[in-house]
Amino acid sequence: MTSESEIKMLCAGRHLSLVARGNWEYATRATKQPAVGIVAITDDNRVVLVEQYRPPVGEHVIELPAGLSGDVAGSENESLLEAAKRELFEETGYTATRWAKLVPGYSSPGLTDEMIVLFLAEGLSKTGRGGGDSSEAITVHEIAIDEVAEWVAAKGAKADLKLYAGLFTAEHHRRSGK
Repeated sequence: MTSESEIKMLCAGRHLSLVARGNWEYATRATKQPAVGIVAITDDNRVVLVEQYRPPVGEHVIELPAGLSGDVAGSENESLLEAAKRELFEETGYTATRWAKLVPGYSSPGLTDEMIVLFLAEGLSKTGRGGGDSSEAITVHEIAIDEVAEWVAAKGAKADLKLYAGLFTAEHHRRSGK
């Protein structure tokens, strides 16, 4: 019998494990650092989005550029900001001159212990091709920030809900100046 605070390993995979705490089963990542998500906004107020096929749902999903921190060999201790800069460039080909940490939060706390920290990236320059690493096939979209929801609906696509949370948080940050 396990106590409510004791974690029991149920199944270990290469990147994820299924564990139990009390009667609750959930997924946990091998890396313990938070993931990062980036709300990248161009000077003409367009948000840079990525689209990629996601095997768990069997379809393409519209998302913020995002990824794991500390998952590159030799860079296990990279800062979250460095991970955000790396992921933005890798997935979209953009670099940014202005960065702000927006908010940390859990992606799906009933399913996983994964935490994500959202960043705002501004002062963008397209300096690479983007598209992700060799295991990814990412399409980059630039959509007017006030038209994102309509664009996703018109495309008939599904969006990662962190996209909307990121846009809300970024707009609040930009309006308040913090």
